[in-house]
Amino acid sequence: MHKQDVLSFFERLKQENPNPVGELLHTNTFTLLVAVILSAQSTDAGVNRATKKLFEKIKTPEDMLALGEDTLKSHIKTIGLYHTKAKNVIKTSQMLVDTFNSQVPHTKKDLTSLPGVGVKTANVVLNIAFGKETFAVDTHVFRVANRTGLAPGKTPEDVEKKLDRIVPHPYRLNAHHWLILHGRYICKAKKPLCPSCPVSTFCQYPEKTKS
Repeated sequence: MHKQDVLSFFERLKQENPNPVGELLHTNTFTLLVAVILSAQSTDAGVNRATKKLFEKIKTPEDMLALGEDTLKSHIKTIGLYHTKAKNVIKTSQMLVDTFNSQVPHTKKDLTSLPGVGVKTANVVLNIAFGKETFAVDTHVFRVANRTGLAPGKTPEDVEKKLDRIVPHPYRLNAHHWLILHGRYICKAKKPLCPSCPVSTFCQYPEKTKS
């Protein structure tokens, strides 16, 4: 996609949604981190249903440790891979207490040292909690970047590097939110809603739907 098309692409997305926000419910930086860990291979809506009551009582790593792994599992058992995720959340909570003074760290290196936290999770936390210009490449972002020709790549890492290189100011902070929401509601996996797509003019997808 040409430089001017990239500018126009994000300007259109901004016009549609000037202030995009992540859809995972959270009450502070710690609960955001927990929610993103739980969201791996799960929907935001499913995570939100599971954490609604959990986050009414859990605010800190100490709260999570006091809750314990078994009780945590009872809260999140509707989420895929909940056994592994519960273990990681408890281990992460302990590491936050022991190593980071109970605070969520604000560097990618430190975040990815936490159990259950990969690059995508770290990027989400850095962007939402700390206002960093990061590009969290989930399945939606990966699909949109490749399908439209915006930032094609064979791996999420490839797409992240390309987005970091091509996305201009002032769109960098909100870019991954726009792409996630666009992939979730318009550029869907099975049947993209091309007739109602605000960026179809710039999209290079050869199999655009007509209805």
